[in-house]
Amino acid sequence: MQVSRIAAVGALAASAVVVLSSPALAHVSVQPEGAAAKGGYATVNFKVPNERDNASTTKLEVTFPADHPLSSAMPAPVPGWEAKVTKATLDKPLEVHGNKVTEAVSKITWTATGKGVEPGFFQKFPVSVGALPEDTDELVFKAVQTYSNDEVVRWIEVPQDGAEEPEHPAPVLALSAAEDDHHGASGADDADEDTDAEEAADDASAAASTTADSGDSDGTDTTARVLGVVGIVLGAAGVAYGVLAGRRRGGSAA
Repeated sequence: MQVSRIAAVGALAASAVVVLSSPALAHVSVQPEGAAAKGGYATVNFKVPNERDNASTTKLEVTFPADHPLSSAMPAPVPGWEAKVTKATLDKPLEVHGNKVTEAVSKITWTATGKGVEPGFFQKFPVSVGALPEDTDELVFKAVQTYSNDEVVRWIEVPQDGAEEPEHPAPVLALSAAEDDHHGASGADDADEDTDAEEAADDASAAASTTADSGDSDGTDTTARVLGVVGIVLGAAGVAYGVLAGRRRGGSAA
């Protein structure tokens, strides 16, 4: 009886942990494919799990950050979904690769044309975004998830450092350090490295040719020296072997 009670209590506690932790594990999130470097472009995935047992997710609206606007956002085709990109006029134009940009993406809306994300499944929505800002370490995308029963869940609460995760956290994209080649700066460095490598290869080839030429004229003398050194080494090895063998026999006799 006591063992059964302990098992029941343990099962109940485990169930409580699952129930309490499931909302934190099943929220809308955003992750890059590879790196999302400052100043560059990246492909990010908005991951949408279905949290309901009796309804499907039929719409996702993702609001792009207004404090760090992105001039480009191109969603990839997702079977069973339609994507709509909404842009807004900027108060202050952006400069991207020397060009002034007066509009930025404000929202992308995905609407299911079929069953949507059914219970027990999740869906990824890939988007190519850029140019990523260089003056921040993260971007916050607020998301709204709509179910087939008209329920709406707003993932718009911004997580704060040192605080517990909110009940409905907004997706946050962490940005990595800027890469040297996102402005094409490393192209010249690569060219210099290739030139240095070619020069080093030419020098090595010339040195090998010189060595081969000198070897032809002094081949006989070099061969004799090598054979002499080999003979000395073999003689020394024989002496060392004899000394060790004498010591072993002396030890056995003792």
